[in-house]
Amino acid sequence: MAPAVPLALLVALLAPGLGVAFPGCDYPAHLWCSSREIAVACQAESRCANLSRPAATPVELSLFYESLCPACRMFLVQELFTAWLLLPTEALSITLVPYGNAEVGAGPNRCRGCSPRRRRPCSDRLVLQERNVSGKWHFQCQHGPEECLGNMIETCLMHEAQNFSTYFPVIFCLESGSSVSKNLEACLQVYAPQLDGGRIAACVRGNTGAALMHRNAQLTEALDPPHQYVPWIVING
Repeated sequence: MAPAVPLALLVALLAPGLGVAFPGCDYPAHLWCSSREIAVACQAESRCANLSRPAATPVELSLFYESLCPACRMFLVQELFTAWLLLPTEALSITLVPYGNAEVGAGPNRCRGCSPRRRRPCSDRLVLQERNVSGKWHFQCQHGPEECLGNMIETCLMHEAQNFSTYFPVIFCLESGSSVSKNLEACLQVYAPQLDGGRIAACVRGNTGAALMHRNAQLTEALDPPHQYVPWIVING
């Protein structure tokens, strides 16, 4: 990595006039754009882009997906994660909702909603994916129990981590690896060693995970218009 060049030196090289202090300006050049008051005192307002225009409202993107859907995994790993890495933090606000859909006549190896070969998803009729038995929520997933477990792991991970910048790289690791349900500890070690895998596992096994998944079901079922396939992407909605 090249050595960092002090901002004041860059100012002197690229805009010599900017490096000259004005009467009433008792601040070094690298602080002139740190506030509007200092910029005014140093007559540098026109050169401080961060003060001359208000911050743009971030784009809000919600992704409704299934942890084992091939097209969902492709979109999250190859497109969404890459965009998040490249864009400024304040440009994009992402919400992840792992739940998805179950389909009439779809077996555990059939994925009409997300073909790995055809990027264009197919639609189908949806069936009830959750049911309450004796006060406890049970879920049925399009790709079988393994997907339900993967959805729950990612949901509990988000709940425990809270911070998007902490949990999104872990989810990227899970979705790009060989097994969403078996690689949590390995992904945590690489991307978020500060998180307690035991707490996430307890969430998955307990009532908290079921309640969080029920919330994902409510968010999915509340989509207007209703989702027809996954991945289902909502922008500023």
